[in-house]
Amino acid sequence: MPILDWIGKKQVINHDKEVPFRLLKRVHSLSVGESENLIIKGDNLEALKALLPYYYNNVKCISIDPPYNTGKEHWVYSDRVNSSEMRKWLGNVVGDIKEDLSRHDKWLCMMYPRLSLLKQLLSNDGIIFVNIDDNEIQNLLNLIALRVNSPQLAA
Repeated sequence: MPILDWIGKKQVINHDKEVPFRLLKRVHSLSVGESENLIIKGDNLEALKALLPYYYNNVKCISIDPPYNTGKEHWVYSDRVNSSEMRKWLGNVVGDIKEDLSRHDKWLCMMYPRLSLLKQLLSNDGIIFVNIDDNEIQNLLNLIALRVNSPQLAA
């Protein structure tokens, strides 16, 4: 079986365990009735961790739309992993690495802990849909195989 390796892997492989739990609190002025539906504003990594106590191994369907990481400058939204927020996060988590991280290294560092948390939320019979293009599809499939250990992957 091929081994997936990238710069920063060692630093992010257990990062999902280091993310602190955040308390979810209802903001009544923004709520409509007593619905159990949630809108969480904040970093998606922290939001996923905050959902764990409530939804661990209980989510039947997950859909995510990570950055396509094309490197193009003029999209409606930034699909690159070179934003100032991402550089700050990488600096905090990955630290000072002598080698320059490629955009693919950065993407893998960003995705791995998120997929780890998603895996913990997903029920045994759950399914995850990922919107992605050909820039990162192979890395995504390799990450899923590495993290989810799923024999049934479809692209």
